[in-house]
Amino acid sequence: MAAAPVSAAQAIGEYLQSPDDLAKVAAYRKKLEKEKASIDARLKSGVKEQLQATREGLRKLLSTRTNVQTIKDEMVVIDRECSDPQTQVATFDQISRVSMVHRNFVQTEEMVNNLVEMESKLSEIGYMLDDDSAYIAGPAPNLLVIHYFLKQLEAFRNQTMHQAKKASSDSRVYLTRRFERLHTVIEQFDQYIVDLASNVLEIVREGNGHVIVRLIKIAEMEGREDEKAIAIRLVKKAAKLDAASKFKSMLANARVIKHYRSRITKAIADSIKAKFERAYAQDENDPMAFLDNLQWMYADIIRIQSDVVPCFPAEYDIYSLYIREYHKALNVQITRIVASEPGANVLLALYEWLKQYKKDMKELEVPPDLLEPPLLDGKEQSLIEDYLQVIIKKLDEWSSNMMKTELEEFISRQDPLEVDADGQYATQGGAGILFQMVNQQIDLATESGQGAILARVVAESNRVMRGMQDQWVKTVEQEYKKQVEKPEEIAPGLVEYVIALANDMLKSADYAEALLARLESLVSEKYRVQINEKLNDAIDGYLDVAKKCTQTLIDMIFNDLKPVTKNLFQPPWYDGILSQVVETIKDYMDDYKEFLNPSLFELLVEDLIDAFLLVYLNALANSPKLKVPAATERIKDDVDDAFRLFLNYKSQKDMEEYFEVLDLILGILEASKDIVFLSYWSFAKKHGPNLAFVEGLIKARGDLDRSGVSDVMDTIKRKIKDENLTDPPEPTIMKKVAIQGAFSRFLRT
Repeated sequence: MAAAPVSAAQAIGEYLQSPDDLAKVAAYRKKLEKEKASIDARLKSGVKEQLQATREGLRKLLSTRTNVQTIKDEMVVIDRECSDPQTQVATFDQISRVSMVHRNFVQTEEMVNNLVEMESKLSEIGYMLDDDSAYIAGPAPNLLVIHYFLKQLEAFRNQTMHQAKKASSDSRVYLTRRFERLHTVIEQFDQYIVDLASNVLEIVREGNGHVIVRLIKIAEMEGREDEKAIAIRLVKKAAKLDAASKFKSMLANARVIKHYRSRITKAIADSIKAKFERAYAQDENDPMAFLDNLQWMYADIIRIQSDVVPCFPAEYDIYSLYIREYHKALNVQITRIVASEPGANVLLALYEWLKQYKKDMKELEVPPDLLEPPLLDGKEQSLIEDYLQVIIKKLDEWSSNMMKTELEEFISRQDPLEVDADGQYATQGGAGILFQMVNQQIDLATESGQGAILARVVAESNRVMRGMQDQWVKTVEQEYKKQVEKPEEIAPGLVEYVIALANDMLKSADYAEALLARLESLVSEKYRVQINEKLNDAIDGYLDVAKKCTQTLIDMIFNDLKPVTKNLFQPPWYDGILSQVVETIKDYMDDYKEFLNPSLFELLVEDLIDAFLLVYLNALANSPKLKVPAATERIKDDVDDAFRLFLNYKSQKDMEEYFEVLDLILGILEASKDIVFLSYWSFAKKHGPNLAFVEGLIKARGDLDRSGVSDVMDTIKRKIKDENLTDPPEPTIMKKVAIQGAFSRFLRT
């Protein structure tokens, strides 16, 4: 690092450290003047030496320039003497003319001889070419010989036609005709070269790899000649005419550029495309067969690596060419398959095939960059979406057509229903047909080995099933509404068709449950949860439709019983009208039991008992004044009749549980004013306070006046408050009892 410059003040300060140093100023001055004089002398000497060196350099430059000019002048003299021999040789002009005449004679003689011999040579070449072309897979013994002779004849033609440029037009036309056969043979040979390139694999399979080596030697030789001709043309284009005419090789201007290398690579690419086209055409109507039969492609790749690559120079990079062209041609056919809108099974098989293709190419150690762009541009996942869309479309079409037919049959009810092997009403096999279709698609999705695909198919199947279930619920509701409102306009047989539909829905639920059991073990936990959710939802939907059917069957019973049930606890009721209700229910139940699935019938019985109790309790809750004890006796008779009816379908124990509520209510009606709250307490512990119902019941007792009713209710309310009585955890049938307002009850009376 350079020292910082010292100022004059700093330098003086070094000498004058104390007042005594002022006396030494004169001595210091002399010392500094002496040092300055020494430095000035050295600088002057250095400048003088530098000026002397510069002067010597300039002198040498001037001398060099003079020498260069002298050499240049001498070279001009030499060039002039060399370019114009006439200045040195007096007879040079004569010598030049004699030489030209001699050369013309020799060339003319040679041209005539070549023209005479050309036909016989072409005939011989034609025979050899025919022999070799007849067996395109080799061994092509005459390939190099044919090329050698044709090269000579072509050079002769090019030279002759170039020299004939200044001849008459007749001469040029004559020569053109003479060379027509040569032109034809050359075209045939060019085509033979292309044919050989198109059949490289077949040639090496026959063990004739040497043919490919010869083919490439010819291509390389012609390539060098092409390069020379192109270079000469560029030189001629850039140079002056006088300079260009000095080169004999300017005759190359007449050469036809062969481009054998590009022809060979193009022929290889075209042959690969044609091979894939033939393979696709063979199985055009069966894409899966096309995919299955593509094993030849892998065999070709192995053959290329082992037998074809050694026949080509490294700069051809022939392996990369073959792989890229195979990949490109394959992509064209795969794209055609997708564009043809194939079936779902084909799309799924294609998806699996593409995955296997990647694995196979990796096993063959094919560099990934040779497989760019990937098949279908790497969008093979879209095949799954296409597959699912096909599934959705098919399921929608099938379900739509099926529902259209079945709904028409259900609404028109023209055909008699079938009875299955169990003696139950059945439809025309709608459930079986639907699940047959669903199982086909699910089996296909299962073959993919992908839980995501299977889960999607199950989800779409669930969507279709749910849609059909909703249609059935709406149709049953509409048909029942017509039966209630306009029975004269509706086709008969609704009961039977509803029974058949209920049976069909239960079968569908069984099919869905069997499907769920089959799929659970096939997928991972992630997709098992999704599949379980969707199929259980479908099962619930079928059971809901079946439930809707059984409820409709119950509704039809009580719709027929409306004229009777509206008189419950009214004056006609005291004469005994429940026997009519019991008989009607029994008639319906006999048909239901015979043709309805036993499981559904059992559920129907439970719902029917609840419906009967609810109708009875609603009538009781909204009854006018009851004649006690006549009313309680009639209730006992009603309970006995109903109990005996339902005992045909339920056990004694079950019936006692169902009718317990009526027994408890009967206790409230029969109890005296002072102990009513005891009977009420037994009722309330089971069913909750139900104050509105109980108050209406107490007020309806004809044996209690207003004061008595008030006393009873005060006792009950006080008991509820003291015991903090609330509704039971599980609602009972009393929760469904509808209590009319006082005004509505007044209108009813």
